[in-house]
Amino acid sequence: MNQFLKKCRVVLLLILSFSSCKQTEVIALTSPDGSKKIMFLDDENQNSLTFSVYYDNKEVIQTSVLELLSEELHFSGNVTVEKIEHTTENTTWNSRFSELSSIPNHYNQTKIYLQQGEAKLNVIARAFDEGIAFAYEIPEQKGLEEIGLSENVHYNFSEDHPIWSTPKREKGVLTAQGEYRKIPLTELQEGAERPLLIEISDSVKIALAEAQLVDYGRLSFNKGNSSKYSIVSSLDGKTGEQKQDTITGAVIAESKIEGAKVHKKLPFQSPWRVVMMGSSYGQLLENNYIIQNLNPPSEIEDETWITPGKVLRESTLTTQGGFAAIDFVASHNMQYVHFDAGWYGNEMDTASDATTVTLDPKRSKGPFDIEAICKYAKEKGVKVMLYVNRRALEKQLDEILPLFKEWGVSGIKFGFVRVGDQDATTWMHEAIKKAAEFEMVVDVHDEYRPTGFSRTYPNLLTQEGIRGDEETVPNEHTLITMFTRMLAGAADNTVCYYNTRVHKMGSHASQLAKSVCIFSPLQFLYWYDKAPSAPIKDDGLWGDTKTIGNEPELEFFNNVPTTWDETKVLQAEIGQIGVIARRKGNNWFVGGINGNTARQIEIDFSFLESGATYNAKVYTDDEMVKTRTQVKIEAIEVSNDSKLHLDLKSNNGFVMHITKL
Repeated sequence: MNQFLKKCRVVLLLILSFSSCKQTEVIALTSPDGSKKIMFLDDENQNSLTFSVYYDNKEVIQTSVLELLSEELHFSGNVTVEKIEHTTENTTWNSRFSELSSIPNHYNQTKIYLQQGEAKLNVIARAFDEGIAFAYEIPEQKGLEEIGLSENVHYNFSEDHPIWSTPKREKGVLTAQGEYRKIPLTELQEGAERPLLIEISDSVKIALAEAQLVDYGRLSFNKGNSSKYSIVSSLDGKTGEQKQDTITGAVIAESKIEGAKVHKKLPFQSPWRVVMMGSSYGQLLENNYIIQNLNPPSEIEDETWITPGKVLRESTLTTQGGFAAIDFVASHNMQYVHFDAGWYGNEMDTASDATTVTLDPKRSKGPFDIEAICKYAKEKGVKVMLYVNRRALEKQLDEILPLFKEWGVSGIKFGFVRVGDQDATTWMHEAIKKAAEFEMVVDVHDEYRPTGFSRTYPNLLTQEGIRGDEETVPNEHTLITMFTRMLAGAADNTVCYYNTRVHKMGSHASQLAKSVCIFSPLQFLYWYDKAPSAPIKDDGLWGDTKTIGNEPELEFFNNVPTTWDETKVLQAEIGQIGVIARRKGNNWFVGGINGNTARQIEIDFSFLESGATYNAKVYTDDEMVKTRTQVKIEAIEVSNDSKLHLDLKSNNGFVMHITKL
């Protein structure tokens, strides 16, 4: 193939008023409530596929360009419209694994059949009340079976808006788990992660995102050059030989810059390019189901075996430790015990064999009888998960799955996974599908971020792609994460409780609040802590290991669910304060996390059912409480016209468990 791909610029325009075919009139598509709109082919330049986006009749994204590049198809020349099809969807679907149990899926859709020079191209756009999405489709043409393709979307803006960005993508740098910064749009650097939050104004927030990434190159953002204030999204190219930092998991490799980023058989559709829109950070988070709505319904006919729940990591990797963890989990309304790295040898050694129990001597002296542990867990109504590094997964997945099923294992945590290029993306999602065939739930760790695949394969219960408690993040960063990373979907934060890093991050009450504020159907609790009767682990590999106590507030962890029927964001100031209320059945759970500034907040209980009375247990930080965690518990009676004022110190938090009387 040549070094240079011939360029195609395709204009995206949607219209409810379209006259004759073969003309490039502006095409407009509006959301059901009329508040969101995308305009296609809205520029005088008929050689580009252009689009612009509006929120409440205000242009939030100026005339922008979708650019496709391919050697096999020359997307160049005039854009002509051959045909337009309009459809509307207004349904709901139910989920046991989400932030809502009943999810609305209401949109208007336009499919535009285009020709760019001699190349055929279809653009599909959907306008939801929650935002706008578009994808392109390359139909069969010219007898081609497969093409190579690159893609750039040039987003243009009127001002140098503030954005919240992950670090520049460089060798050895974790971006999806990186620390967010608020910067001007013009200071954006290569490799910014999805979703990319942009503050258009005090009353308009948008996020550029991706949905249904299954077998394509990953999308990321950089500063653009198509206008004074421009962002360009592009695809990851094929990654060369990879080395991996054995501590952080950061991949050290070169990604192919020139040439096609994906190779696809015709016909095919791209992933969705999404513009999430809301009047506030909280509204964006409440409406993040738009990402799942852009994925197909579940492919798993019987989902009854998929169990969300709370997880305790067992780090001694001993049979005694496993039994102790199972006893603790069974008595504290938790669902899983997870055994982490080291059970099959050094996870970073490609020679390690995950079909055998071969303990890494640096992590455990044993004995570790996984089959006895699984048998005991089943007797106690507890499920078992195992960690497997991607090195073993990529070599042995087809052997591992039936063997784990035979042992009695119910789930796998994928570790140090490859992400970015098309090959890595395809392997990952095929592996999740295979896991479903053996009734295994999956937690994908490290740099993977969700794009809604858990709707189609809900055995993918959670994933990392978050700068969580393993990184000793302060509350301020968690309050950024809540309204940036969490727009994409569930995140495994690995909540700590007794470890001394809690004092660097915030407080014990704010740690309790993370179980509500950071959504994850698999919620790992007590990450560095061990069950009371487990052996002492003093090898230093897990940091400052503490024994779980019996402080009264642990009842909150016992009671809190991990999936929800309803979610309300009560307060949201990114980096400063976040309060989220979630309902499961008749119970409400409220979590609040405060940043660096002490403040008084008011909790308005209008989200409660009118005419009903509730008991609220309120858990707050209090230095006067004589326990090692210093959490105070109070019971109050509330109704939907009640208000509660709380004084929160710097980096403190609170939780509530509200039950109907």
